[in-house]
Amino acid sequence: METSVPILPSRDLDETLAFYEALGFENRGAPPSEWGYLILGRGDIWLHFAADPEVDPLSTAASCYLYVDDSTALHERWASVVVPDAPTGSRIVPPVVTDYGMTEFAVVDRSGNLLRVGSGTR
Repeated sequence: METSVPILPSRDLDETLAFYEALGFENRGAPPSEWGYLILGRGDIWLHFAADPEVDPLSTAASCYLYVDDSTALHERWASVVVPDAPTGSRIVPPVVTDYGMTEFAVVDRSGNLLRVGSGTR
């Protein structure tokens, strides 16, 4: 098996942990204060976060793409959890059907990381 895992910046690892736990991720590593690093998982999805208190959430270009079974259903669950936050740009964007056969939505966390989430169009 081959896989890859993004390492994204986090301005505050405890804030990042709380944000992603609300989305159904679990901490699969040590407490953030122990490593200065965070390993999160949700099913087969893994995300790593490195402490970077200087990251500007409104200008970072950090992002990754998550392939999921049903992006529309996941968006419905996450939309009730993600609270828009203007100072950080954190938000969730509704799903769209692309011309390349995916249904996608986007989430921006409080560190400015963009997660594009998609599944094949049914």
